[in-house]
This record gives sequence, C-alpha cells and structure tokens, in this order.
Amino acid sequence: MTSQSNPQGTENVLVDLGFDDAEELSAKVALAVKLNELIDQRGLTQTEAAHITGMTQPKVSQVRRYKLQNISLERLMQALVSLDQHVEILVRPAGQAGARGINVAS
Repeated sequence: MTSQSNPQGTENVLVDLGFDDAEELSAKVALAVKLNELIDQRGLTQTEAAHITGMTQPKVSQVRRYKLQNISLERLMQALVSLDQHVEILVRPAGQAGARGINVAS
C-alpha cells in the first residue's frame, strides 16, 4: 500500500474546488442562507418573498436552491434589507497575516 499525500486545504471549500469566483460565491451563499432562514421563519411563499423583496419569483426560487450565479451581492443585500435586516460592509487592511478577501458573517 502506497501512502498518498493529502493536499492542505484552505478555509474556503470553493477555493479548494477551483472556483474562480470563490470568495464572491461564498459571500453570496452566506447572504442566501440568511435570506432563506428569514423566508422560512416568516413562512413566506416564493411569491410573497418576491413581492416583499422586489425580486421576481424565479429569482427567489434560484436563491432558495442556491443557484446564485445570476444574482448579484447587491441584490441579495437589498433583499435582506427589505426583510428588516441591517447589512453592514466593513473594509479594513488585510493585516500582517495577509488575510485579504471577502468575508460575510450573519
């Protein structure tokens, strides 16, 4: 039996999988998770969520299924605001460790 080396992964599985837009997609997923949680908590149908957020029902369906390629970060943030959320963007130097990138926390 030969030993195989295990490549060191990052904290972002999308980077590890080779997505070119991994950081942006990670941010979109974090926003979509929060949006989906709010839709579930309020018991909204996709049509109701679309009306409240100003999105179309097909766009809400895409968010519900995490098909986020054709949905902008801005659109997701606006949808969260329409559901009475406060979205904050913080820009700061990456620091000594070189931890540059995009991070979304909810």
